[in-house]
Amino acid sequence: MNIKQISLILLLFSSLYGFSQDGIPVYSDYFSDNLYLLHPSMAGAATHNQIRLTARQQWFDQNEAPNLQTLSFNARLGDRSGVGVIVYNDKNGYHSQTGGYLTYAHHIMFSRSEADLNQLSFGLSAGLTQSRLDETQFDLSDFDPVISGIIQSTSYFNVDVGMSYNFLDFSSHFTVKNVIFQNRSIYSEEFESNNQRKYLLSAAYAIGQYGQDWSYEPSFLFQWAERTGEQAIDINFKAYRTMEFGKLWGGLSYRRSLDGAEFLNGQEVKVQKLQYVTPVLGINYNNFMFAYTYSYQAGNIKFESGGFHQITLGYDFLGGRKEPYDCNCPAIN
Repeated sequence: MNIKQISLILLLFSSLYGFSQDGIPVYSDYFSDNLYLLHPSMAGAATHNQIRLTARQQWFDQNEAPNLQTLSFNARLGDRSGVGVIVYNDKNGYHSQTGGYLTYAHHIMFSRSEADLNQLSFGLSAGLTQSRLDETQFDLSDFDPVISGIIQSTSYFNVDVGMSYNFLDFSSHFTVKNVIFQNRSIYSEEFESNNQRKYLLSAAYAIGQYGQDWSYEPSFLFQWAERTGEQAIDINFKAYRTMEFGKLWGGLSYRRSLDGAEFLNGQEVKVQKLQYVTPVLGINYNNFMFAYTYSYQAGNIKFESGGFHQITLGYDFLGGRKEPYDCNCPAIN
């Protein structure tokens, strides 16, 4: 297998894992108590307001390796409204993007009691992204009309919309990202599409009696990119242990693409589907939260054996409710 074939395969795998790099890539951030980063309808949905800071670094021993940083804040306003802000910086080789989102969410409570959770939420995020391609280090001796040898930059606006339903120990979310078709000019039209729309569907169910020391939460996330038809699914499981100071929790996530990439193994053509295994370990100490995740890529074809590291720091403070709901609902309580 030559270098060009390997590069194409790695590019395909990267696109499957991130489902395009327009807007915030869908990694494992949500697995670290950070659902608002994916679903705008979760802005202000919890009993407490939230600040979350994430830092993700892939392949520490590789120059220009992908890295992502996000800072998000969401809060409840009154009985039915929520607001949020996200800023992020994403870099992958010579390509980088920075941007931000403003979010408004509306929450409708169907509960007959203040202690019960039965909430339907709708959210909309409007964002501006600046995308850059640094061509200053490209070799211009081999003429290519696509390469200009400069830093190319373009900015574009887009919108994410979504809805969430939280009922006692059950939660579900549906989000459409990059709703608006946008023409961009940073790459040639041959490699670029104005359709960056993708769909996210997720659900979780908490197991265990409210107030007990142990609880468990199986969940899943399904992704589908409209233009390319790429699909992937995450199967997750988390366990929570209530402590005097707060809560300890850990879990495991398995991501598998439903689309395969062909590669040449000697004289035989084989197909490999992207697979990631991601353990997470977290702690809630009073109002502070810390989580660490490590993603390991399985399969015969991969860039190198190192994994992807991510740290999440958070702080929770009083929101629209003074008391938690009478349920095992970690995304809300």
